[in-house]
Amino acid sequence: FVFKLTAAKQQDHFFQAAYLEERDAWVRDIKKAIRCIDGGQRFARKSTRRSIRLPETINLSALYLSMKDPEKGIKELKLEKDKKVFNHCFTGTSVIDWLVSSNSIRNRKEGLMLASSLLSEGYLQPAGDTSKAAAEGLSDTPFLDLSDAYYYFPDSGFFCEGNSSDDDVVLKEEFRGIVVKQGCLLKQ
Repeated sequence: FVFKLTAAKQQDHFFQAAYLEERDAWVRDIKKAIRCIDGGQRFARKSTRRSIRLPETINLSALYLSMKDPEKGIKELKLEKDKKVFNHCFTGTSVIDWLVSSNSIRNRKEGLMLASSLLSEGYLQPAGDTSKAAAEGLSDTPFLDLSDAYYYFPDSGFFCEGNSSDDDVVLKEEFRGIVVKQGCLLKQ
């Protein structure tokens, strides 16, 4: 799950993700940033809080920890769709249902806004074609309140059996150099 990024000064940087979907998400986001910069646009990550006017009282990090609570949080399941098995994930509907039941929101519309913020800030990740398409802007909202839109927590151990991206060709390359900084990738 390693990918290489070559800087303009011919300096290579290697990144290792925890699993295939995480690697693919990083590659997709980096390509998007490169297209933006190559197109002459200034690339800057927009804050979700500013773009959709989240109240200052909402702490996304604390909400995320509540959602992950083994007792009272969102239950991670093994779901099947289009001959693919998604492990450690949950539906968009279950996220909105949980937000309503925990009194984090007043209605499902607010839930979509809050869940979209969690998605944009990297606390939730899309799994499967339906949720990935919405997250990439092919829907009215980045987050979908649907029972066939799957999501997962980035540190959950999510993996998909039968994912078409397993067929990607990965070139073997010898790694040279020293590890400058080692740690986990965190999408921000």
